[in-house]
Amino acid sequence: MILPLSIPSPDMQFLQIGPLRIYFYALCIIVGIVLAAIWTARRIGQRGGERGAVFDFLVWSLVLGIVGARLYHVVTHWGDYFGAGKNPMEILAFWNGGIAIFGALIGGGIGVLIASRISGIRFWSFADALVPGLLLAQAVGRLGNWFNHELFGGPTTLPWGLEIESTNPAFPIGLPEGTLFHPTFLYEALWNLLGIVVLLAIERKLRPRWGTFFAMYLVWYGIGRAFTESLRVDPSLLFLGIRTNVLAALLAIVAGIVIYIVQRKRHVGLESSVYLPGRSNPLDSILSDTANRDEYFHVIDRGDAAPVAEAETVADDAPADPDPAGATETSKSL
Repeated sequence: MILPLSIPSPDMQFLQIGPLRIYFYALCIIVGIVLAAIWTARRIGQRGGERGAVFDFLVWSLVLGIVGARLYHVVTHWGDYFGAGKNPMEILAFWNGGIAIFGALIGGGIGVLIASRISGIRFWSFADALVPGLLLAQAVGRLGNWFNHELFGGPTTLPWGLEIESTNPAFPIGLPEGTLFHPTFLYEALWNLLGIVVLLAIERKLRPRWGTFFAMYLVWYGIGRAFTESLRVDPSLLFLGIRTNVLAALLAIVAGIVIYIVQRKRHVGLESSVYLPGRSNPLDSILSDTANRDEYFHVIDRGDAAPVAEAETVADDAPADPDPAGATETSKSL
């Protein structure tokens, strides 16, 4: 068997269905978001939270995440949208590529904070539950860069070099046609998938809570992103001679370390509930009343099995571990 000497860039970037044009870039992002939402809802439910509350987080973090991701990209690629021969209206055409994960994290974080107040689920509890789904979404989303022929690294002779057409606006001037480049999208996707395995193994052993698991994600992602970003050759805003995304990755690492240290000192017990003080799972109030509980679990007698299945799911997902240390936790912080 002859191994391929390069990775070809896809010939198709979109599907044309009548007047509708569906970009693979957008499909990758949508699939990633859906997978992350499903996984996070399951993890929230396993910790005693209402799975449906993830919808609130999804809406707020998605809208503000897209805005933040696009704004971050525009600010760090100012020359692509402003100046002679540029069309500022292209700022709105995010489907053509050009969104930044660090901007998405900032905007999405604001959205999560808003949804936390609406649903009653702690900000840090949701952030911890989100970690593996977020890494999966980022890995799937990186495939969109492959379809868009963008965000590749410097020249390489490695067997997995990426083929990029010389007519690509980001193709480095002076390099011959046929030059292969580092597939940074693939490096980052594999790093994120590896992160899922490593971080879940850590979670099973140490059971980090109160935002410390999300802090580990920041450190892990920051390390990988600093490496892949250093390989890229596309134009980017520099600060002190360093690409802004490299600086952002380093800041993510620092932020993760700080969050871990601070949260470990502030919360010494186990997390007894994912809800803010005074808030609880809405189903708890239904099941706490004997009459309502009996009605809830016996509606199947009327031929309606859905509530029973839902109630059983809630019961199955309820935390089973005793939490004497967490019972003394009185902090009202997020």
